[in-house]
Amino acid sequence: MRQERIVDVLVVGAGPAGLAVAAGLAAAGAGEVEVLDRERQAGGIPRHCHHAGFGAFGLNGPEFAGRCVAAALRSGAVVRTGVTATGWAGPLTLDTTSPRGLERITARAVVLATGARERPRAARLVPGTRPAGVLTTGELLRAVHDHRQRVGTRAVVVGAEPVSFAALDALRHAAVDVAALVTEHPRHQASRGRVLDARLRHGIPLLTGATVTELLGRGRLSGVRLAHRDGRTAYLPCDTVVFTGDFVPEHELARRGGLPMDHGTKGPAVDGAFRTAGRGVFAVGNLLHAVEPARAVVREGAAAALAVRRYLADGDWPSTSVPVRVTAPLAWVTPNRVTPDEPLPTGERFALRTTAFVGRPTLVITQAGRLLHHARLPHAPIPNRPFRISGSWASRVRPGEGPVVIGLD
Repeated sequence: MRQERIVDVLVVGAGPAGLAVAAGLAAAGAGEVEVLDRERQAGGIPRHCHHAGFGAFGLNGPEFAGRCVAAALRSGAVVRTGVTATGWAGPLTLDTTSPRGLERITARAVVLATGARERPRAARLVPGTRPAGVLTTGELLRAVHDHRQRVGTRAVVVGAEPVSFAALDALRHAAVDVAALVTEHPRHQASRGRVLDARLRHGIPLLTGATVTELLGRGRLSGVRLAHRDGRTAYLPCDTVVFTGDFVPEHELARRGGLPMDHGTKGPAVDGAFRTAGRGVFAVGNLLHAVEPARAVVREGAAAALAVRRYLADGDWPSTSVPVRVTAPLAWVTPNRVTPDEPLPTGERFALRTTAFVGRPTLVITQAGRLLHHARLPHAPIPNRPFRISGSWASRVRPGEGPVVIGLD
């Protein structure tokens, strides 16, 4: 028999973003704030990331996750793990299942903070056999740090972006030699470039302009075949391959709720106040932009808590908003809706991502051919890393004139 309960705010996802929302709301007296997570332990992806660099104090991932959980609990929020939201029974009502049984929870506001996941080898359409030794970064981290499993002796890491650092750290911890980092781009995309360069100088080749075209081996991976941009092919012997990056939002619950998705981010479309098209339903964190660092989504969670508090106080919800789209080589923008009659909070910025190295281009923002903003970017955008622009132009968006278009010139 399904039990029914009512809370003030229901947060789905106990990663850094969801916990930050819950902490901000509960500490401000927003009523009964409850966080659900299908995992057995709260804290999200950082729980598996044992490298340092999380937060302002250089914590490792488990330490950072622990602080996020402690802050939410200290504020008075209820954090429940091992609970899966299976579907919607109404605009603000979710059905859940857990070892305690079936529940139907209705809230005054729902916050989706379900995060993101890496696409596995099959989704990346890499052909070959199905040998053991093919991992994503998340699978590698859990195998090494959580289960103390032996993952192999010689690995190839596919990707050379910030997430690839976690894979390198885990492989080094497991005493696995790294044969190479392979990236389709002309150079690496790491934010800690000098650190990565130092590691490459210590015997880890960086193969640029290359893609893995085939996995080889029966039973256990024996090697990978590469194709270089100039037409050359190569074979790299290895017993492990780690596919890093290439994240997609965990948007299944949002889709089941009928929320419109943004074509670029693949997550729910939201405005600057984290509002989806569903009245009272907010979305935050890497569900909106797969992926950004944990400290960034914690800041976002705190901002989302303010937006939810405003809604709980006045019940106001926009009747219309204007979509924001991008043109190639830009991949996506978030927020991807603008509410014309509601100026963005001071300091609000839009995050974008490019698919290619483009130098220092000029950013051009238009609506129906009308120029809203035109300026050269202060820094060169880097693939697989977001860059941010001011939202000062948003006040000039007009309802009924079609989407806003952001491009590079």
